[in-house]
Parts: sequence; structure tokens; C-alpha cells
Amino acid sequence: MANDIFYTLVNNNQQYAQGKVLHNASYPGPQPIKPAKRTAVIACMDARMDVEDILGLQTGDAHIIRNAGGIVTDDVIRCLVISHHLLDTQDVMVIHHTRCGMLSFTDELLRMGLEGDTKAVEILKSATGRDFTPCGCASHSPSGFHAFRGELEPLDAPVTEKQIERLEMDVRKSMSMILNHPWLPTEGKDKINVRGFIYDVDTGKLQEVSYPGTMGSF
Repeated sequence: MANDIFYTLVNNNQQYAQGKVLHNASYPGPQPIKPAKRTAVIACMDARMDVEDILGLQTGDAHIIRNAGGIVTDDVIRCLVISHHLLDTQDVMVIHHTRCGMLSFTDELLRMGLEGDTKAVEILKSATGRDFTPCGCASHSPSGFHAFRGELEPLDAPVTEKQIERLEMDVRKSMSMILNHPWLPTEGKDKINVRGFIYDVDTGKLQEVSYPGTMGSF
């Protein structure tokens, strides 16, 4: 049945809530609303990334903000403003990762494919290795998909120096958007600290990205 996964996940939650150990986790009991480690993490929604496991975080330790690419959108800024000013977080981690699907398209290419452009559909099918089904209509929302800059790569392409360079550039761009936002202070007693990283999905290791640095385009 199509909904079997929902049954499985809800059943998992029932066991979790009863205190049974489920994949090395069980309900820890009531937690304070403020993150214990005063940390917010921005990361990609990629299923190969378990942010809590990667960073050794426990329930209640941090705010985890995830989207496609782990990019800094208006909603991410909104989350960070709330996280910092109302819930007392101080440190922000930005984490991109290797072999990210956001490297395989541009905003305009995806938009054209969704609208039904046959050439764009073929390019997207080739990049993703799956049928791409256009919707055949235009939409004003979302206004952007925020794909990474640079030449397109096949979906889940092997890691190269050029791929790392593209990821580093976008990590720096994301850090810059946070550090230069007027509602996220970087000086004084209420300042936030921001650091950026690339997670290697093949090794499980984090590599820090220097900031400032190049944010130019190819």
C-alpha cells in the first residue's frame, strides 16, 4: 500500500514515546524550549545526512533548520532571527555537502522543465536518471530554487575539486547573508558566531570553509 511508510513511521513513534530504544533513541522526557547548546544548524534535507548523528547532538541541544541545499532563504533568516532573539541561540553552523542534487540544475532550467519546455525536460531527465514529468503551467511561486552557481553536473556526480569549489563559494555566500543581516548582530554582547562546513557523504567528515573568501561565479 502507498501509505505503508506512514504506518511504519507512526508505529516507530509509538515505540519511541513508550521509552523503547529505537535505532539507539528513545523519548528523553520533557525538555526546555531553549536549545541546551545555544546552537542553530542550517543543513540540506538530503536523506544521507543525519545532522544530530553527524554532530553528536541530543534531543533539546540545537535548532536544526533544513531545506534543499541548506541554503539561506528568507525563511531561514526568519528562523535564525527567532532562534537568536527569542530562544537565545548564539552559534550558527552552515553545512553543505558533497554530491548535492542542487549542483545538477539551474533555477531557469527547472522552471522551464516544469512549464513543459521539451529540451529542458530532456536535460533534466538526463541529469537525474528518472522520468521528469512537466506540470505544463507557470507559477509565480517559488520565485527561486537557489541552485548553486557553476556548470551543471549529473545528479550525485563523483566529488571533484571543481565541485568542492562550487560548494565552498555557496557556503561563503550563505555565511555572508547571515553575517550582514541587520537583525543578526555580529558585535556586542548579543553577537552571533557563524561558521561554515562541507560534509563529505562518502567519509562522514566535515571540512571547514574559510570566510571571507571568493564568492565569484564561473
